[in-house]
Amino acid sequence: MDAFAITAYRQPLERIDMPEPVVGSRDVLVAVSAVGLNQLDEKIREGEFARILPHRFPLVLGNDVAGTVVAVGEAVGGFAVGDAVYGRPDPMRMGTLAERIAVDERELAHVPASITMAEAGSLPLVALTAWQALVERGRLGAGQRVLIHAGAGGVGTIAIQLAKHLGATVVTTASARDTELLRSLGADVVIDYRTEDFAELPGDYDLVLDSLGGENLERSLRVLRPGGTAIGIAGPPDPAFAREHGLPRLLRVAIAALSLRVRRRARRLGVRYEFLFMHASGEQLARISELVDAGAIRPVVGRVLPFDATPDALASLTRGGTTGKIVVTLDEARQHRTGRSVA
Repeated sequence: MDAFAITAYRQPLERIDMPEPVVGSRDVLVAVSAVGLNQLDEKIREGEFARILPHRFPLVLGNDVAGTVVAVGEAVGGFAVGDAVYGRPDPMRMGTLAERIAVDERELAHVPASITMAEAGSLPLVALTAWQALVERGRLGAGQRVLIHAGAGGVGTIAIQLAKHLGATVVTTASARDTELLRSLGADVVIDYRTEDFAELPGDYDLVLDSLGGENLERSLRVLRPGGTAIGIAGPPDPAFAREHGLPRLLRVAIAALSLRVRRRARRLGVRYEFLFMHASGEQLARISELVDAGAIRPVVGRVLPFDATPDALASLTRGGTTGKIVVTLDEARQHRTGRSVA
């Protein structure tokens, strides 16, 4: 089957022929229609997680999927052939940039009835990240204040909407050109990062969601109220992450050292820092689907491109400037190759 993969870390994405997926007893075989591209894909290509999540080559990239069920394992009970589904596979079984992928049924949900396949393909990773940061970890609620960095990005556009749905006052950083969009999504205040310094403005936030890391994360600790929490999705990883993933002792020590500075600073300020590496969850996606169909969350897709454009589209993520998600679609390419319409 057709797929985009790398043959070694830091190598270009190549279009190659891959074997058909092996479908386990609890797996759902999905004919891929749309794939949302993420910064995570580029980080994996660069080998940033090689010691934590070692992969074999050739490695098919892709962490978001929306498509149609074409087969199910013998123990699958929640999905049937013909269902429209979406999800984020387990990191060790990623590979959605392919014609088909086998995914554990526990990592899938039915596509919301109110959106397209391309929109569904944009959602899983960013929506689950927002949910786990704000609901599972942050326990954000009515009357609280949250600062969401990079509000116009894939995670930011969903996190703003979810935070507003939860009843929080939402402040975000972004370019001034995105102010109108972000206000329409629910942001109460949009800070233009080019002309304003968020750390010098009134803060007292209960929660900060940081997707930038580095100095931006450390400065974010200063705007939290005492007892507040900064959740970082760009790192550095913390000891809790190492324990949860059962990493070897030496690697746990190295990871603890990476985050020592930011954790010490957080303690001095009377706040907390947590690293979030999003986990797959069909159950959470099903709850997100309900919010989408209720109108509380809408996907924000900046560009939809054909499957052929995947390498250039992935490379463009490092240049920035795209509002929302970039999505590549496969149905048109599949139809062109077979000469038949695609159901």
